[in-house]
Amino acid sequence: MKDILKNAGVEGELSGAFCGSWLSCTHGEVNSVSPVNGEVIGTASGAGPKEVETVVERAVEAFSTWRMVPAPKRGEIVRQIGLALRKNKKALGALVSLETGKIRAEGEGEVQEMIDIADFAVGQSRMLYGLGMHSERPGHRMYEQWHPLGPVGVITAFNFPVAVWSWNAMIALIAGDTVIWKPSSKAFLCAAAVTKIAAEVLEQNNCPAGVVNLLIGDRKSVGTPLVKNPKVPLISATGSVAMGRGIAAVVAGRLGRTILELGGNNGIVVTPSADLDLTARAIVFGAVGTAGQRCTTTRRIIVHQDVYDRLKDALIGAYRQVRIGDPLAEETLMGPLIDTGAVVDMMDALNRIESQGGEILYGGKVLSGGIYDTGTYVTPCICRADAQMPVVAEETFAPILYLIPYRDFDEAVSIHNGVPQGLSSAIFTNDLQESETFLSHRGSDCGIANVNIGTSGAEIGGAFGGEKETGGGREAGSDAWKAYMRRQTCTINWSGELPLAQGIEFDI
Repeated sequence: MKDILKNAGVEGELSGAFCGSWLSCTHGEVNSVSPVNGEVIGTASGAGPKEVETVVERAVEAFSTWRMVPAPKRGEIVRQIGLALRKNKKALGALVSLETGKIRAEGEGEVQEMIDIADFAVGQSRMLYGLGMHSERPGHRMYEQWHPLGPVGVITAFNFPVAVWSWNAMIALIAGDTVIWKPSSKAFLCAAAVTKIAAEVLEQNNCPAGVVNLLIGDRKSVGTPLVKNPKVPLISATGSVAMGRGIAAVVAGRLGRTILELGGNNGIVVTPSADLDLTARAIVFGAVGTAGQRCTTTRRIIVHQDVYDRLKDALIGAYRQVRIGDPLAEETLMGPLIDTGAVVDMMDALNRIESQGGEILYGGKVLSGGIYDTGTYVTPCICRADAQMPVVAEETFAPILYLIPYRDFDEAVSIHNGVPQGLSSAIFTNDLQESETFLSHRGSDCGIANVNIGTSGAEIGGAFGGEKETGGGREAGSDAWKAYMRRQTCTINWSGELPLAQGIEFDI
């Protein structure tokens, strides 16, 4: 454990605020408790409203300089950040595993996402395109262009302690924005380690202090003051629906912008023509990966009644082979939940499943003995459920998988869309009509829709996000960069005349 912390550069007590230099913070103490062993692995002196104001002011000051750096040159600096992350991939991956309980492969995979989005952002820095438009007035030219927006607040959750920051930060940096990061208090060591790496690259390039910033603290002391600050024009937040509602209301009240990535209750439709071996493998990864604590975790299997029993038996057989234990051990496939509170929530959900008429088919036990005595290790669970059960419409952040039978395709789509969340979705079928219908406007109502691949593992090249209670935000690839910039429509009159639009006559 000590070697992991040392290699990641987060030994000893940390400051809770960084804005080119580490500030002296006295707003309480924040502890990082590893779900792997239940031990406190790191401590930070918490930031408070005063530090929030200082960091925001520094970010505003840095923005005035950073926005004047040509975008391709900003891209070059982001390229160097990506290279630095490559050099530290194993160290950072191990820290992600230790602090959040992800297995080592997923920890390193998350660091790879940071590297990938850095590479993507480098190319995007030369493609911040605006459109040219034909004016209705003779002798005029119209076009749009995109300018840097300002400091961007990025609020991240424990389950992706570094990747989600990078989806926002790498794009915001090439767009000319400065970035203020408020990580989950459960995973601030990862944030501190990554911030140190990025800050070192910026310093080597003589960039102003305050381009990348960090605030560690609770919602009241740090989150709320950051969200309320009118000098932060954009807040990108990942977390619960309840958190998103609160942030949306506050930011809308000051007419700011939000990118919200909230709950997911992701379903897979399994049709009679599906390759069940392929389907089962995708389901297990989607449902068990990160111990069911991904926003894209597979939670609902809507399976045709003709193949229900075959798929059920295949999944139970696969679940029996899932190796649960130390996430840093190579053979482990599932680590712990983030804390005992998450376990309590899982057990409560299982009680409600049975009280509402469902049945636990496999798993759902809290493990004990040895490493399991932390109370954070559980067996992943498969349940028979009905689409009308209230608990099925909720997102329980745990490895609970619902099997829901259907009779015809329209019913399957109706069941799939019948939850408040709309993040990721999939269908397993070899029927072209079914796959095309699922991807059409009468099919999946989610922001992500897949055919013959699962709900997890989205690539950074596409815009990531969802609809309904998922929040409507989009991060990472495609044209998500536009959210981090301000659009300006320009008209140039080169005619020597002054014709008005819409044919209006106004002679003096």
